[in-house]
Amino acid sequence: MSIRQAAVAGYFYEADAGRLKQHVEQLLSADMTPPKTFPKALIVPHAGYIYSGSTAAFAYRRLLADPDRVERVLLLGPAHRVYLKGMAIPSVDRFATPLGEVPLDRAALDLIAKLPGVQISDEAHREEHSLEVQLPFLQTVLNDFTLVPVVVGGADADQVATVIDALAADAHTLVVISSDLSHFLNYREAQQIDAATCEHILGKSTTLRGEEACGARVINGLMASAQGRALEVSLLHACNSGDTAGAPNRVVGYAAFALH
Repeated sequence: MSIRQAAVAGYFYEADAGRLKQHVEQLLSADMTPPKTFPKALIVPHAGYIYSGSTAAFAYRRLLADPDRVERVLLLGPAHRVYLKGMAIPSVDRFATPLGEVPLDRAALDLIAKLPGVQISDEAHREEHSLEVQLPFLQTVLNDFTLVPVVVGGADADQVATVIDALAADAHTLVVISSDLSHFLNYREAQQIDAATCEHILGKSTTLRGEEACGARVINGLMASAQGRALEVSLLHACNSGDTAGAPNRVVGYAAFALH
């Protein structure tokens, strides 16, 4: 059995299982307001937990209402480490974090491997943090689930939408889109640009640009998909690293959305 080992444990989140579990549970418990609806899709940030974990938790605590409903997670995020034309899926059987191993849905991966723009590349996944940082949250809020991880590079919205629509119609599949917002602006500039980007996402724009969200191609794909067009979008929380653990002169923006 082949396993993609954790690449950013000890950097983006705690490497010790006990401390990691405690940190995730602490983030999730910050707001105990009962969710009104169970999401079909989430958009969540992917920075280190001290920066964006509190924002991601606003989305993930929505899943606590019915942790058995989700049996499969289609997880898509942007490529940071390798140049990637199109989208990449892995050949391995499991993804590991300090909290354990998550089995991959090989049948689903074989299905989308046949779609335009999809290739098999373990190298694209090996050091990619945009997907990995979501796993401890998912392992904490869900019970048994399989994973379909997709790293997105130079893919257009229609290609990403085709992958989403191939799997998301299933009632027990949750779509998770991993994306931060603006990068390395000063605090006030970031607030203004990120507010506009959030409005574009709420309006289901399919033309976001990379300077507005590093996962722009992934978000555009979700909004172009039949699933995305049928869902309502809610903004759950937005901030930037200047609000959490970073200097105000060079911040990264974060937001969490639920689609239902």
